[in-house]
Amino acid sequence: MTTEKPSNIDEYIAGFPADIQKSLEQIRETIKNAAPEAEETIKYAMPTYTLNGNLIHFAAFKNHIGLYPTPTGIEAFKEELALYKGAKGSVQFPLDKPMPLNLIARIVKFRVMKNLEKPAQKK
Repeated sequence: MTTEKPSNIDEYIAGFPADIQKSLEQIRETIKNAAPEAEETIKYAMPTYTLNGNLIHFAAFKNHIGLYPTPTGIEAFKEELALYKGAKGSVQFPLDKPMPLNLIARIVKFRVMKNLEKPAQKK
């Protein structure tokens, strides 16, 4: 295991075991399909998508994958997300259950709509 921070999402995903890589790739594809115009980057040492500001982050941990769609993304889907552990701006999807890709796609589309409503951020 290397201590270097990944410089892109491919490097980030490659740093995990195959079963976790599969879940990370599913989430990545889901986000890309839901927000094709978003840019991929690494922020806070985790995969991040930006579109007129931060859109969504995700990260793998020992027992779960964390999704960080900001507090607005959590609040808008709080009933469906109630099945999972979470906090104000995050949710934890356990690794031993299928990833809720349909739900993730809807959260991403909601975040795209919210980010496009605000004025363009200065670079």
